[in-house]
Amino acid sequence: MDTVSPLVSTDWLGANIGDPKLVILDVRISDDYVASHIPNAVNVPFVVPFSAWITMKDDLLLELPDKADLFNAIGSAGIKSDSLVVVVGGAGDTFALAGITRVADTLLYAGVKNVAILDGGYDKWVKEGKTVSTEPVMPTPVTYTGKINEAMFVSKDYVAKKIKKSVIADARDADVYFGVRLEEAWTSRLGHIPSAKSLPAPWLWTFVEGVGTYKNIDELREMASGIIGKDASKEIIVYCGVGGYASTAWFVLQEVLGYTNVKVYDGSAQEWTRDPEAPVVRYRWE
Repeated sequence: MDTVSPLVSTDWLGANIGDPKLVILDVRISDDYVASHIPNAVNVPFVVPFSAWITMKDDLLLELPDKADLFNAIGSAGIKSDSLVVVVGGAGDTFALAGITRVADTLLYAGVKNVAILDGGYDKWVKEGKTVSTEPVMPTPVTYTGKINEAMFVSKDYVAKKIKKSVIADARDADVYFGVRLEEAWTSRLGHIPSAKSLPAPWLWTFVEGVGTYKNIDELREMASGIIGKDASKEIIVYCGVGGYASTAWFVLQEVLGYTNVKVYDGSAQEWTRDPEAPVVRYRWE
């Protein structure tokens, strides 16, 4: 097994759980991991606002850690650049699911070549009655070396120059995009970046009995092509409120559907709307 599909099933993980190159990365909070986890899984929690995977910079949430800190965290988890990493988290709500993609994206940004997400997360694993463990796994640390994907994350100035030139996709809820609801926790003005199209990340999942899984690939492809277009090489810039839902849109477009030039505006609406000179649009579907 040299590569891994971007979305793997619980059955696939169960069949490959003993692969020596496989790292099962549980990003739930430590208390949940200690209570029970998938056998062999290591725990590096995704916690807002500070954890191994995210930090705050200039009062912006969900910003990338410094390279040295990120590489140290990856190596401490026993992850090598050629490891097969399956990221596991809770799947009970959209924010937990977005946290999983944020970690997966960050690993890919850091140069880990094969990263997948367990579709349905730990919740689906348990629901299906698969084996769990209460024994903590202590990984063997390694010195991680990888090549940062510098082009993956872009700045506010970069986005401003790409309005009406590249495809800009807003992954927030549709009513937030349209400007009828304000996410007061991090956004200071209503509306969206001019020319941005609405691609709400919550629409990419289906919830059944409280467990979120990704829609089938044909439906995801139809949704993306209807909003983004079918040109897989065209530059696409995704953003959301602070960088969570945007990570899901990036993962689906780039990793699952094969668009080849997708970027994340990590400052997202939090940074954009606090600048009174940055334009926003309300009450318009673009």
